[in-house]
Amino acid sequence: MKKKFRAALVQMKSSLYKEQNLAYSLKLIKEAAQDKAQLICFPEFQMAYSPPEQKPEELHQVAEKINGNFISMLSNSAKKNKINVIATIYEITNTNKQKHKVFDTAVIINDNGKLESVYRKIHLYDALGFKESKKLTAGNIIERPTRTSVGNLGLLICYDMRFPEISRILTVNGASILVSPSAWVKGIMKEEHWEIMLKARAIENGVYVIAPNQHGNIYSGRSMVIDPYGITLIDMGNREGMEIIDIDNSRIDTIREALPLLKNRRTDVYKNYIDVFESDSG
Repeated sequence: MKKKFRAALVQMKSSLYKEQNLAYSLKLIKEAAQDKAQLICFPEFQMAYSPPEQKPEELHQVAEKINGNFISMLSNSAKKNKINVIATIYEITNTNKQKHKVFDTAVIINDNGKLESVYRKIHLYDALGFKESKKLTAGNIIERPTRTSVGNLGLLICYDMRFPEISRILTVNGASILVSPSAWVKGIMKEEHWEIMLKARAIENGVYVIAPNQHGNIYSGRSMVIDPYGITLIDMGNREGMEIIDIDNSRIDTIREALPLLKNRRTDVYKNYIDVFESDSG
């Protein structure tokens, strides 16, 4: 793991057409590598914008298998440009029993072009007037953090950020950087929630949080990078494009030593209540 590395954060307005979005993504990968970035992070729905009125059958036609052209082209570009890539797709699998529904999937591609991790979003956004479960199938596995040349990366997606359990599980399993590709919908207090939760997940776990977001269409922008002490390193506002930032991994240990939240957890006490609370809430 590199002590310091350069990361690229992408804020994009995905079109309806995956060929356009793929071409734009490949362009940014090349530009990021030319700027000496070793990691580039794309937002949720990178493959295509799915408007609320789009039918599940129509989205299914856009989706691909994990070994399809979209990921293959990104993998080739990652290898050619020697850069780690966090990307997202609508994924078709042979095991999905829900007809016409697809997975909302994020992947880690290493700087040799190898697909290292496939995470299928487990918390679907069925809230605040939305119902992602009409088109999407929920995953049921939290993927272990992936060791890369820039650090141990833990994946979650958008609405997952509202559930602190997944961030903590990733952290205690070794994640030093949480990457959350997102398409955060605009709305009353939504940007405030976004910023507060990104900072909370960073502070409580002593990790970097990298959160590339969609902007335009129905989305809020505000792609952010937060350091382990809750300091905002990047806030892209509503600007489309890419920003580059240098990240110092040694800061993780420094912050965790000064603010030992993980060390000071009382798991010996917590474990006595998990089953009790679960049964009571049922």
